Amino acid sequence: MAMYQEGAYERLCRWVQTECRRLGDVDNPEVGELLRTAVRCLKERPVLFKYCAEEVANMRHNALFRRFISALTRGGPGGLPRPIEVHAHDPLRYVGDMLGWLHQALASERELVLALLDPDASDTRSTNHNYSKRVDSESEKTESDLTFVLDRIFEGVCRPFKVRVEQVLHSQPNLIISYKLSNTLEFYFYTISDLLGIETSLCNTLLVLKEAAQKTFFDILKGRGEKLLRYPPLVAVDLSPPPALREGVSLLLEIIQTHDSMMFPASGKKPDFDPVISALLDPIIQMCEQAAEAHKSKGSMHSSRRNRITSDPSQHRRSSVDALLDGSNSAPLPQTSETPAKIFLINCLCAIQQPLLGHEVASGYVKKLGVMIDNHINALVEKEVEAILRRCGLLTKMSHFRKSLEINESSNSIARTPLAEQEDTSPVSVAESLKALFGLILGSETAIPEFEQMQVPRLRSETSVQVARSLAEAYELIYRAIMDPENGYTDPKSLARHPPDQIRTILGI
Repeated sequence: MAMYQEGAYERLCRWVQTECRRLGDVDNPEVGELLRTAVRCLKERPVLFKYCAEEVANMRHNALFRRFISALTRGGPGGLPRPIEVHAHDPLRYVGDMLGWLHQALASERELVLALLDPDASDTRSTNHNYSKRVDSESEKTESDLTFVLDRIFEGVCRPFKVRVEQVLHSQPNLIISYKLSNTLEFYFYTISDLLGIETSLCNTLLVLKEAAQKTFFDILKGRGEKLLRYPPLVAVDLSPPPALREGVSLLLEIIQTHDSMMFPASGKKPDFDPVISALLDPIIQMCEQAAEAHKSKGSMHSSRRNRITSDPSQHRRSSVDALLDGSNSAPLPQTSETPAKIFLINCLCAIQQPLLGHEVASGYVKKLGVMIDNHINALVEKEVEAILRRCGLLTKMSHFRKSLEINESSNSIARTPLAEQEDTSPVSVAESLKALFGLILGSETAIPEFEQMQVPRLRSETSVQVARSLAEAYELIYRAIMDPENGYTDPKSLARHPPDQIRTILGI
């Protein structure tokens, strides 16, 4: 009896194989009830069932390959839909049409194979089946067979699909198209892996192509950045950002818009956008820094040449205080050679930061830009205050004033020479320096730098206030040192005629 039964199973297997071969002759075959019943019986014999599964995989493999090539070159019946390769000149549509065709074919092939391998499956089972959700042993076996068959079926279309996408990437598409291609391939990679399984030929092909598209995109960004650094622009007279910066920011905003409109499958995570921002903006910032450095060097050369030309012996016969006071009533203080360079960098960083405000994907980079702007402003304020104190002859004296106060505050009984008896801080020298400082502070409004070339009004105002505040703090330190009896000034109030609060009021802080 067992012998007859085995013979019947073998004849049934041959019949099923014959029927499965016919499935490869048509594009959209239907599985009859008789074939379903036969396959259901063969599941009792795993070896024979595997032969039938392999026959289905081979037949549908060849059929799908023919259909894909036909869709690429001939199109549908009567020429509709049109051949996919008609749109080869449009990279996004070309690649998108191929991916859409493969996704649609995967859904129909999965439905066919599922009907054959799992005839008892519920008719209401969704074809959008998540690959990772089956947990019981029988379902896992069916899923494994399903993955094996579908992987074999779609193995044949991987090479022609890969060759065509690589041709698109080698055609040097522009930056935006490269980014959109990368996103499209990533979306279909996650979508198809949910249906097919990630360890399959088609998904591996999609992964390789996705990485190739990303490499193409970042290679374009790298080449663009290298070109900017090779030819840094000249700094404009008004210290405004160069056109290359505005072009780069505009390009980034377009990429952000593309990123925000992207579709993401439930199983896929949104890609990290920080590398894109850094690859695009970091070279622009470096370009601006190079331009600022070149401008600073040029400014230093002009300044030294001007000093040599104007070094007239008659100028030395005038009091330095008189010269300062005369200049304070008519013109602003000359800027240091670093001032225009710093203002230029601040303008550039602000021109990058402001358009990015409100874009969530750029929030981290916006904070980084804010820190850079603050650092440049602090350095600018420090240099400007040092320049003012140097012109008044107070910069070298500040260390003496500061040291004397530190000694007093530490209650240290170390013997020291009073400031009044030291050459740098003698009453005559301090009186002359303070007279120059009062001349600047009490003179015209243009005596304190206002940074008119700084293009953001809020920063312009804040920087001026910081300079005024730093000057007030410096004067308060000097005032305290002069009023300290330990420093030996016999008539301190004649030296420091204005209390710190009055200076703060005059400076408007």
